[in-house]
Amino acid sequence: MVKQLLVAFTLLATSLVAADVSGKWSAQVPGRNGETREQIFTLKADGEKLTGSIAGGQGDTPIADGKVAGDTVSFTMSREMNGNTIKWTYTGTVSGDEMKMKRAGGQGEPREFVAKRTK
Repeated sequence: MVKQLLVAFTLLATSLVAADVSGKWSAQVPGRNGETREQIFTLKADGEKLTGSIAGGQGDTPIADGKVAGDTVSFTMSREMNGNTIKWTYTGTVSGDEMKMKRAGGQGEPREFVAKRTK
């Protein structure tokens, strides 16, 4: 019985370890009218805290509210446009060198894309 509990606890602890998301990730992110734009995500995980920035056509923008929980990541990004603050929420699941992402908010429908770790 003790051995079974130890094995169960070890499996649970292993599943709670944060995914390795630190580094650069590149993605072709769908936008309005069907076009895609390259975005580079530079991320740094410190335990469950996630910081970094997104580089794209409008330069680097810092992320906020970043979290890593197991293989799940989430963060927000805000930009000023025409006197208004536009906020996007990103959520994703990390599997090795790929991160399946979803971006919601802004001025359009939610978009799904895959970011790949750059070497």
